[in-house]
Amino acid sequence: MGWECNNNINYPKCIIEWEGFKMEIYQATMEDLEGVAKLFNLYRMFYEQTSDIEGASAYIKKRFENKESVIFVVKDGLEYVGFTQLYPTFSSISMKRAWILNDLYVDAAARNQGIGEMLLQKVKEHGIQTGAKSISLSTAPDNYSAQKLYEKNGYVRDSQFYQYELSLF
Repeated sequence: MGWECNNNINYPKCIIEWEGFKMEIYQATMEDLEGVAKLFNLYRMFYEQTSDIEGASAYIKKRFENKESVIFVVKDGLEYVGFTQLYPTFSSISMKRAWILNDLYVDAAARNQGIGEMLLQKVKEHGIQTGAKSISLSTAPDNYSAQKLYEKNGYVRDSQFYQYELSLF
């Protein structure tokens, strides 16, 4: 994989040459709202949620406005083909920052081109640059393709802790 990045520290964009494909990967901004919202809506539909492009747009817009997440996108020309969204958290034990990789989605038409792997590489670089201790994620037990991708990229299934959730509505 070849990375060629500009030198703008506040808004770096990279052109990636990956197995014959040339795509752009970068941290999304408000300018990317429409493209990210479309992918976010498709991501939610993948997890059997009703399509709600207005809700998706409002949700992503709030994350941008409040600086509550970090979103990376992959564009192939003018088309948004993948995204990932990270939420910050902290480890009390290590007293360090950590990231939750909450969302990763690649458009169905763009799968099997290494885009998921590109996004995971960008997430890892971001984690290192921000001094994070770790990046954690969850996936559905039957999402075998995602599990394979994560494990191929160094993620290890946690065997020390159980995850619990309290639903509030």
